[in-house]
Amino acid sequence: MVWVGAGFTAWAIGFWINLRLARLPPSRATGLAAPVIFGVTLLVIWECFVRGLGVPSVILPPPSAIAARFAVSTHILWADFVQTAIKGALTGYVLGCGAAFATALAVDRFDFLRRGLLPVGNFVAALPIIGMAPILVMWFGFDWQSKAAVVVIMVFFPMLVNTVQGLQASDRMQRDLMHTYAASDWQTLVKLRLPAAMPFVFNGLKITTTLALIGAIVAEFFGSPIKGMGFRISTSVGQLALDLVWAEIVVAAMAGSAFYGGVALLERSVTFWHPSQRGRAS
Repeated sequence: MVWVGAGFTAWAIGFWINLRLARLPPSRATGLAAPVIFGVTLLVIWECFVRGLGVPSVILPPPSAIAARFAVSTHILWADFVQTAIKGALTGYVLGCGAAFATALAVDRFDFLRRGLLPVGNFVAALPIIGMAPILVMWFGFDWQSKAAVVVIMVFFPMLVNTVQGLQASDRMQRDLMHTYAASDWQTLVKLRLPAAMPFVFNGLKITTTLALIGAIVAEFFGSPIKGMGFRISTSVGQLALDLVWAEIVVAAMAGSAFYGGVALLERSVTFWHPSQRGRAS
């Protein structure tokens, strides 16, 4: 019961600190401190209740056991990260988003593509990944290429839809003004429509960051060499090594957060003129 009492105490302290932070003027420091304190409080509560209630490690290991396994398995986690996040997810993300952006330019240019491709895209985007992944693994093999192919399919249509919508963001008066200045279609695209589409483009890029990593991990459940996050999670569950499973989850969460944060920083530098970015800067 001592551990349970410590858990309730940690909850009370964390709640009190967050209440105090909420009364302070908004700043970068308070904005960063609130989630950090909340996260640390959650980990302490997790540790205390798991130990106090005697939860078996095969059900839910405490954070200290996960951290210890993380520390002694860095070479395994790094190899899995490179295989899944870099080779599979990042390669598929770049190829899929790049192809979607080029296709969106063609769709915007030719109306028959809009009428024909976008409905098909909505249909393909609704296909379950657990149905497509085994097929792509058989087509492209068991290495990272098949995982990249799964990621391409997952990110292509969300990116396509957002980019097409963004290219329509400029209003008719702005396009008429460019026509009055005798601007060509290419000049209108580069100087007006693409800058106006950037918030939509980055919205698609941020959405697909999480889809890319999820797709690569899930695809590894259906065939993989002896490394990769999905491979390690599936085999470790069979071996009841739940601490290693959670260590892989931590790596995936860190990779996904860093990936999303990098895209968000790039968005801030490219769309600094947008009202949402000006509001953040102030």
